[in-house]
Amino acid sequence: MRITALFLGLLLFAGCAQPEAEPAAEDAAAPDATTEMTEAPAEEAALDPAALAEMTIYEAAQAAGLTSLVAAVDAAGLAETLSSDGPFTVFAPTEDAFGLIPADQLTNLLENDTETLQNILLAHVVEGQVMAADVVGLTEAPTLNGTYPITASDEGVTVAGANVIETDLTVSNGVIHLIDRVIMP
Repeated sequence: MRITALFLGLLLFAGCAQPEAEPAAEDAAAPDATTEMTEAPAEEAALDPAALAEMTIYEAAQAAGLTSLVAAVDAAGLAETLSSDGPFTVFAPTEDAFGLIPADQLTNLLENDTETLQNILLAHVVEGQVMAADVVGLTEAPTLNGTYPITASDEGVTVAGANVIETDLTVSNGVIHLIDRVIMP
């Protein structure tokens, strides 16, 4: 199963797949979180469903090369939560979705405002495993940080105005549904 880069990197700019030149010796120091998040994977990661089923949400993000998601989860202190037994349902914004957040605002969240970053990420997580067939029958998503409306129509499903673009990416501790914008509590 090809994961549309699972969450396509939860937090930053998608169109950055051009390879960069090697840094000069004086620039070879470890990049900061902002630098890491602006580098999208050159190709989407293709993960076998059996392999995906053995991974946690956090491990699947790492395996798919989702450096933005991993950096945000790490900065918010949620890696252990998304690696725990769960189960959880994650409505995961794509890289494009987080690319809509101004870079300075995102940098501030990652470096200075982890409480707000944590609240934003928890607004995308529902306790329990909710598959797409179940989401269609719901009118709201009770996340770990608020309840948001769900609307199902012939055009598809939205959660808090975000379109669900890929569903039922099943991992060992839950399920992931990709959405096209960030839910801001």
